[in-house]
Amino acid sequence: MSRKPPALDLALLLSSWELSLRAERKSPQTVKGYGDGVRAYLRWCEANGRPVALERRQLAEFIDSLLEAGAQPATARARQLGVRRFAAWLVEEGELDADPFLGVKPPKLDTKVTEPLTDHQLKAMLKACQGRDLRERRDEALIRFMVETGTRAGEVVALQVPDVDLAAGTAVVRRGKGGKGRVVPFGAQTAQAIDRYLRVRRTHRLASTPALWLGDRGKDFTYDGLHKSLKMRAAMAGIDGFHPHLLRHTAAHRWLAAGGSKGGLMAVAGWTRPDMLLRYTKAQASSRAADEARTLNLGEL
Repeated sequence: MSRKPPALDLALLLSSWELSLRAERKSPQTVKGYGDGVRAYLRWCEANGRPVALERRQLAEFIDSLLEAGAQPATARARQLGVRRFAAWLVEEGELDADPFLGVKPPKLDTKVTEPLTDHQLKAMLKACQGRDLRERRDEALIRFMVETGTRAGEVVALQVPDVDLAAGTAVVRRGKGGKGRVVPFGAQTAQAIDRYLRVRRTHRLASTPALWLGDRGKDFTYDGLHKSLKMRAAMAGIDGFHPHLLRHTAAHRWLAAGGSKGGLMAVAGWTRPDMLLRYTKAQASSRAADEARTLNLGEL
């Protein structure tokens, strides 16, 4: 008589999967996001008296419970993706014979239109950084750099001092999304802001370390630190609902509004698909088209 194979210890295997993701050089944010999805699913199973197992119906009920509790569709989608990727890895590792979630579709997302920050709002954020201490100089440099280059928050935090060439006005993003590197350009005002920050940085306890951005009170500067710092500046500027990723949307809009090419924007932003460009720039597409139409003077006959 054959015995039923023992149930998988999913919590234990989760740590192995996260180790595997790090070995694949996934970003810390990706590893955390995937892991959070699986941990949330395992907690839900235990809290609702369900078997701690990867089952299709249970996953659907888990996602429904998130949405009913008020979670954003994007959050539910991310949680589901984490569980699905975990299951796929278990198949690859021979822990599962077949993927129980093969063909499962992600929750449908509402199409969001994200309005970029106005020049007035950007100036207000920069004004909120007035001062000469490290934190103020750093935050001004961060805002100017992110809104000019459109770099992602994780890419910015990962920058090291040798990656930035102030004379050339360029920074090297060593490893962007998908493991792709690129060079991003910036102008004289951003270079000046970074230079002012670097001069104050010399007195920091960690000045000899390679990380470009350092925290106040002698600490390092993390992804969470960037979010908290910039949200604080936005609050000081009277901007509601700010998220650092909004600077990437704003950078894309300002590039096109100034007459920059779509191909150039894709290269600088690190996009390989045109649909990503549309997603980031469609909020002000009509406004840019109206400005362009006025310069064309098509009504003059």
